[in-house]
Amino acid sequence: MIWGCFIKNKLGPLVQVSGNITGSIYIEVLKNNLLPFINELDNNLEYIFQDDNPSIHRAKIVKQWMQDNSIKNIFWPAQSPDLNPIEHLWDVLERKVCNHIPHPTNLTELMAILKEEWDKIESEVIENLVESMPRRVQAVIDSHGNPTRY
Repeated sequence: MIWGCFIKNKLGPLVQVSGNITGSIYIEVLKNNLLPFINELDNNLEYIFQDDNPSIHRAKIVKQWMQDNSIKNIFWPAQSPDLNPIEHLWDVLERKVCNHIPHPTNLTELMAILKEEWDKIESEVIENLVESMPRRVQAVIDSHGNPTRY
C-alpha cells in the first residue's frame, strides 16, 4: 500500500506502508509524513485533511491523535459517495506508471517508479482536482447521492 497527500498547489510525500495497517501504524504514517508536510506549509492558512473512510482511519486512537495534533478532517458517513480527489490522483499516477519504460519487475523498482512519477505530476493536475470539488459535491446533491460522472 502507498500513502500520499497533496494540497492545491503542492504534492506531499508518497510512502510505502507494509503489513497490516492498524490505527497505531496509521498514526505513525501521519506523524512521520503528514505533520512534516503540514509544517512546511503557510501557517496563515487553515488546512482540512481529507482521508477515506476505512475503520482504521476512524479508530478512537486516530481521532484522538488528530485532535491532539490540531488536524481538522472531514467526516464521511458510511456508504457515502467517494469525493476524495486523491482517488483521481491515484488514477493519474497509475497511468504514468503503466506508461513508464522500463516497467518495474519487483517491488523495489515499482516504489522507485511510483515516487519518480509522483514527483512529475504537474501542478495543474492537482489544482484542477481541488477546483473541481464544488462541482463534484453539487453533482452528488443533484443526483440525490446516486452515481455521477465523477
